Amino acid sequence: MRLVKSKVKLNMPAIRKLDRAAYQAMVLTAEAVKTDLIQSQTMPFDTGSLQNENTFVKPHPLLRKVDIVSQTPYARRLYFHPEYHFSKRENPNAGGAWFEPYKPGGAKQAFPGKAFAAFYKRKSGV
Repeated sequence: MRLVKSKVKLNMPAIRKLDRAAYQAMVLTAEAVKTDLIQSQTMPFDTGSLQNENTFVKPHPLLRKVDIVSQTPYARRLYFHPEYHFSKRENPNAGGAWFEPYKPGGAKQAFPGKAFAAFYKRKSGV
Protein backbone atom coordinates (compact mmCIF):
# COMPACT_ATOMS: atom_id res chain seq x y z
CA MET A 1 0.00 0.00 0.00
CA ARG A 2 1.38 3.40 -0.97
CA LEU A 3 0.90 6.47 1.12
CA VAL A 4 0.05 9.56 -0.83
CA LYS A 5 1.25 12.89 0.43
CA SER A 6 -0.99 15.83 -0.07
CA LYS A 7 -1.03 19.42 1.01
CA VAL A 8 -4.05 21.32 2.17
CA LYS A 9 -4.16 25.06 1.77
CA LEU A 10 -6.81 26.80 3.81
CA ASN A 11 -8.54 29.84 2.39
CA MET A 12 -8.21 31.97 5.51
CA PRO A 13 -10.07 35.03 4.17
CA ALA A 14 -13.06 32.80 3.39
CA ILE A 15 -12.87 31.15 6.83
CA ARG A 16 -12.77 34.59 8.51
CA LYS A 17 -15.76 35.69 6.43
CA LEU A 18 -17.76 32.62 7.51
CA ASP A 19 -16.74 33.09 11.13
CA ARG A 20 -17.82 36.75 11.02
CA ALA A 21 -21.12 35.74 9.41
CA ALA A 22 -21.72 33.13 12.13
CA TYR A 23 -21.17 35.67 14.91
CA GLN A 24 -23.41 38.26 13.24
CA ALA A 25 -26.09 35.60 12.77
CA MET A 26 -25.81 34.68 16.44
CA VAL A 27 -26.38 38.31 17.52
CA LEU A 28 -29.35 38.62 15.15
CA THR A 29 -30.76 35.33 16.47
CA ALA A 30 -30.62 36.64 20.04
CA GLU A 31 -32.44 39.79 18.92
CA ALA A 32 -35.06 37.64 17.16
CA VAL A 33 -35.61 35.52 20.29
CA LYS A 34 -36.00 38.68 22.38
CA THR A 35 -38.47 40.14 19.87
CA ASP A 36 -40.47 36.90 19.73
CA LEU A 37 -40.50 36.76 23.52
CA ILE A 38 -41.94 40.28 23.72
CA GLN A 39 -44.49 39.58 20.98
CA SER A 40 -45.53 36.38 22.78
CA GLN A 41 -46.44 38.55 25.78
CA THR A 42 -45.01 36.06 28.28
CA MET A 43 -42.83 38.34 30.41
CA PRO A 44 -44.35 39.84 33.54
CA PHE A 45 -45.48 43.37 32.77
CA ASP A 46 -46.35 46.02 35.30
CA THR A 47 -44.72 49.23 34.08
CA GLY A 48 -42.93 47.62 31.13
CA SER A 49 -39.50 48.27 32.60
CA LEU A 50 -38.42 44.61 32.71
CA GLN A 51 -39.54 43.84 29.18
CA ASN A 52 -38.75 47.09 27.39
CA GLU A 53 -35.81 48.89 28.98
CA ASN A 54 -34.11 46.25 31.09
CA THR A 55 -34.02 43.23 28.79
CA PHE A 56 -31.40 43.51 26.10
CA VAL A 57 -28.95 41.57 23.95
CA LYS A 58 -25.36 41.80 25.20
CA PRO A 59 -22.77 40.64 22.62
CA HIS A 60 -19.33 39.39 23.72
CA PRO A 61 -17.27 39.47 20.49
CA LEU A 62 -14.02 38.22 22.03
CA LEU A 63 -15.77 35.27 23.67
CA ARG A 64 -17.90 34.66 20.55
CA LYS A 65 -21.08 34.53 22.59
CA VAL A 66 -24.24 36.54 23.15
CA ASP A 67 -26.37 36.91 26.27
CA ILE A 68 -29.97 38.01 26.58
CA VAL A 69 -30.00 39.87 29.88
CA SER A 70 -32.91 40.95 32.06
CA GLN A 71 -31.23 43.39 34.39
CA THR A 72 -33.52 44.34 37.23
CA PRO A 73 -33.33 43.45 40.92
CA TYR A 74 -36.53 41.42 40.65
CA ALA A 75 -36.03 39.62 37.29
CA ARG A 76 -34.44 36.51 38.83
CA ARG A 77 -37.13 36.23 41.49
CA LEU A 78 -39.94 36.49 38.92
CA TYR A 79 -38.27 34.10 36.46
CA PHE A 80 -37.71 31.30 38.95
CA HIS A 81 -41.09 31.56 40.70
CA PRO A 82 -43.83 30.77 38.18
CA GLU A 83 -46.20 30.18 41.07
CA TYR A 84 -46.54 33.92 41.66
CA HIS A 85 -49.83 35.51 40.68
CA PHE A 86 -48.83 37.52 37.60
CA SER A 87 -51.05 40.29 36.30
CA LYS A 88 -52.43 39.38 32.87
CA ARG A 89 -53.69 42.91 32.13
CA GLU A 90 -50.83 43.96 29.81
CA ASN A 91 -49.38 40.56 28.85
CA PRO A 92 -52.06 37.86 28.82
CA ASN A 93 -49.49 35.03 28.87
CA ALA A 94 -47.33 36.50 31.65
CA GLY A 95 -45.62 34.11 33.99
CA GLY A 96 -42.24 32.92 35.16
CA ALA A 97 -39.62 30.97 33.21
CA TRP A 98 -40.32 32.92 30.01
CA PHE A 99 -37.23 31.57 28.18
CA GLU A 100 -38.09 27.90 28.74
CA PRO A 101 -40.07 27.47 25.48
CA TYR A 102 -36.87 28.24 23.52
CA LYS A 103 -34.82 25.54 25.27
CA PRO A 104 -34.60 21.89 24.14
CA GLY A 105 -37.95 20.23 24.74
CA GLY A 106 -39.81 23.54 24.73
CA ALA A 107 -42.63 24.50 22.38
CA LYS A 108 -40.37 26.95 20.50
CA GLN A 109 -37.16 24.92 20.60
CA ALA A 110 -36.78 25.08 16.80
CA PHE A 111 -37.10 28.87 16.65
CA PRO A 112 -33.47 29.82 17.47
CA GLY A 113 -31.99 27.22 15.11
CA LYS A 114 -34.19 28.22 12.20
CA ALA A 115 -33.53 31.91 12.82
CA PHE A 116 -29.77 31.31 12.99
CA ALA A 117 -29.80 29.30 9.74
CA ALA A 118 -31.68 32.04 7.91
CA PHE A 119 -29.45 34.83 9.25
CA TYR A 120 -26.27 32.83 8.55
CA LYS A 121 -27.35 32.11 5.00
CA ARG A 122 -28.04 35.79 4.42
CA LYS A 123 -24.80 37.01 6.05
CA SER A 124 -22.46 34.40 4.55
CA GLY A 125 -23.95 34.19 1.10
CA VAL A 126 -23.87 30.39 1.31
